[in-house]
Amino acid sequence: MPKTRHNSILLLYLILLFAFFSGRAQVATFPKNISLVSYIRQLEEDFDVKFSYVDEDLQPLLVDTPKGNSLEDILNDIQNQTQLIIKKLSERYYTLSKSTTVDICAFVLDNYSENTTSGASVEVLGSSISTVTDMNGRFSLTNIPRKASIRIKHIGYKPKYVTAEDLVSKNPCTTLLFSLNYQQLDEVVVYKFLTTGITKQTDGSITLNTEDFGILPGLLEPDVLQTVQALPGIKSIDETVSDINIRGGTNDQNLILWDDIKMYQSGHFFGLISAFNPYLTEHVTIIKDGTSAEYGDGVSGIINMQSKNKIAGNFFGGAGINMISGDLFGQIPISNKLAFQFSARRSITDLINTPTYNQFVKRAFQDTDIESFSGQSNTDINQDEKFYFYDFTAKVLYDINEQHRARFSFININNNLEYTESSVSSSRTDQSNLNQTNLSFGGNLESKWTDRFSTKLNAYYSNYNLDSENRINNGQQILDQRNEVIETSIKLNTNYELTPTLNWLNGYQFSEVGVTNFTDVTQPPYESNIKGVIRTNSLYSEISYASPNKKLLARGGGRLNYIVNVKYFNEFIIEPRLNLSYELYPNLQLEVKGEFKNQTTNQIIDLEQNFLGIEKRRWMLSNNKNDTVPGNPNLPIVKSKQGSMGINYDKGQWFVGLEGYYKEVNGISTATQGFQNQNQFNGEIGKYDVKGLEFLINHKNNLFSTWLSYAYNLNNYTFEDIVPNVFPNNLDIRHTLTFASTYTYENLKIGIGINYRTGKPFTKPQEGADGIDFTTFPVSINYQEPNSSRLPDYLRADASAIYDFNLSHKVKAAVGISLLNILNKNNILNTFYRLNEQDEVEKIESISLGFTPNVSFRIRF
Repeated sequence: MPKTRHNSILLLYLILLFAFFSGRAQVATFPKNISLVSYIRQLEEDFDVKFSYVDEDLQPLLVDTPKGNSLEDILNDIQNQTQLIIKKLSERYYTLSKSTTVDICAFVLDNYSENTTSGASVEVLGSSISTVTDMNGRFSLTNIPRKASIRIKHIGYKPKYVTAEDLVSKNPCTTLLFSLNYQQLDEVVVYKFLTTGITKQTDGSITLNTEDFGILPGLLEPDVLQTVQALPGIKSIDETVSDINIRGGTNDQNLILWDDIKMYQSGHFFGLISAFNPYLTEHVTIIKDGTSAEYGDGVSGIINMQSKNKIAGNFFGGAGINMISGDLFGQIPISNKLAFQFSARRSITDLINTPTYNQFVKRAFQDTDIESFSGQSNTDINQDEKFYFYDFTAKVLYDINEQHRARFSFININNNLEYTESSVSSSRTDQSNLNQTNLSFGGNLESKWTDRFSTKLNAYYSNYNLDSENRINNGQQILDQRNEVIETSIKLNTNYELTPTLNWLNGYQFSEVGVTNFTDVTQPPYESNIKGVIRTNSLYSEISYASPNKKLLARGGGRLNYIVNVKYFNEFIIEPRLNLSYELYPNLQLEVKGEFKNQTTNQIIDLEQNFLGIEKRRWMLSNNKNDTVPGNPNLPIVKSKQGSMGINYDKGQWFVGLEGYYKEVNGISTATQGFQNQNQFNGEIGKYDVKGLEFLINHKNNLFSTWLSYAYNLNNYTFEDIVPNVFPNNLDIRHTLTFASTYTYENLKIGIGINYRTGKPFTKPQEGADGIDFTTFPVSINYQEPNSSRLPDYLRADASAIYDFNLSHKVKAAVGISLLNILNKNNILNTFYRLNEQDEVEKIESISLGFTPNVSFRIRF
């Protein structure tokens, strides 16, 4: 072969070899963490092949530069890094798809010094799969659903949430950093308080975890507003959840929050049933005093409900039915960052009559227009009654990333009553309708900017409506009444961890509340339409401290409010807050708490037959007026100050707690206190003060929990314009005693308890002929001194039992029975007097719920 030809071939070979390795070098020079989609496209050009895949599957994936020279080696490396399924269809065509399961591994280190964290628990949410990290902080799991959520927990660190796809096994494994948890004030002092799921916190608040809830006497489910009444100092004198009295205060003095939204309606069946689904409510916080500066309103107490706030990897839900209503709930994971929650409940009372429903009707409608009509025995009268209620909630959970998450919540509550009465012999027809609704929605944005600085932005809209219409004698007289509340609010919390022992909370809240009260009567003609708006701007700041040995826990701060009623006033109010806890000896803790608070919303009672006599209260705003107009009384801003001191002993199976307190509430009106005597309509302004003592002893073990609680209250009014000017409060219950016990054995839970309290005060008329004053027009009743008499003592025994069992591997079920007022005792809840058509004094008594059985069946999956 000629030399020139040989040299040409050699030169051509070198050129081709250089071109080949140049192409390979182009693939090999990609940096780490390159886009897989970009790399696949380069492979298609380099090897003249085609890959088929779904863009959404590969778009978020990153890979380190794959190793190997051949296409087969490169694809094997990609498969090892991503655990994709790669199939060869022909010499030129390949497919890439995601596997349904993956193998994962990671090293868990702390982000402070990057030390390994051995013994951290690793849990695949929504499944029974779990493990712990080894001595090197490493863990691995196989065949995990690709979109499953992984929760990693360790004492002293904040829980970390990742997806399985983020931890696809690599060499080396992914490194995860734990954030130290400085929230030492959240330490739980008492784990099992009365029953499982109820815990007492170091700041004196009580939390209820509905998922871990055991059983309480008379309850079939963890009904939030029924459960709180098991705590010392919290009762409902009229046996309703819509009228809860915390340390002698009225219900409108409680701040009720659902997902940080203020609620103006809390009950179904006009107060006999809680309106909040307990199975999506993750935890409830009950605060009687020592409130954090971030909360305004609620001079008596706070009930703060929070629905489930974590995105679960799998769908979960449940449903149930009892002799009053049926309900269902669930959470649907849309992706590993997005989920949807829902719950719905509706009464069955308009479809079927049950013994439970009949007892509830008798209790709810006694001494109302409905009961008065239906109580007639005249066979000439036809009656048609339709009552139903429902509620619906929805929540969207969106985890934007590990540092930011958004939540959007919605709730709708409705009570509806329709009643028609017609005469057979005549054409007369009377119709009554009552509709009570609460529609609210809001959202939260929680952001973790650094390991020490975080924020929470909250905004909501809440709308309450109470409408009634009463058409008498074919509409010859029509009475329309409406009470509407609209509130909008925005709130920003900032939280900065100054040191491991110091935490600094700051914030701002703006709220606007508008209230409308409308009354229209056709015969005789009368119309009233009262509207008001109050705007409040609040700044607050608070420092929390936990000593290194955790013996001293302290929280102190204040709240500055600027309140404007657009018609009547503007005012600055400063509210200091204090909460101290100190461990005197092991297992012995001292608590000292104090607070100043105010509120500008009130519930008044104008007439006993307001809104058909069923829902007699209507919301109104503080106005600080000097005059008293019918239907629009003078209502100052209500201001309270409260201090308490308590001591708790908690060791092993025993808990003993003793707490004394003093509370003074100024600016109350007789129009808001439910007077049913000579002081009912005068609108005098005064105050009440409560001196109280609460005692609890609780013994618990794995099977039993038995407790005895006692509360003493000395609750007095002071009204300068009433004689005498100091007299017992309408809610003055001097002695309250509860003895109860629960028993849990495997799948069976039983609870039984007895509640006793002394009678509430009421006012009798003067004896004999002096009881009626005929010199006035209209004729009126002459009363004795206000609240100088007392009702008989109250006694009620309740019991309940629940049995859990499995319908299948994934479906759990429970059946339950409850017995309220086992002794069928006719407790008198209230007594008042009125004049009948013959101007004779008539005594009216409100009787408690009689013996009421209920059964339920529930499933959960």
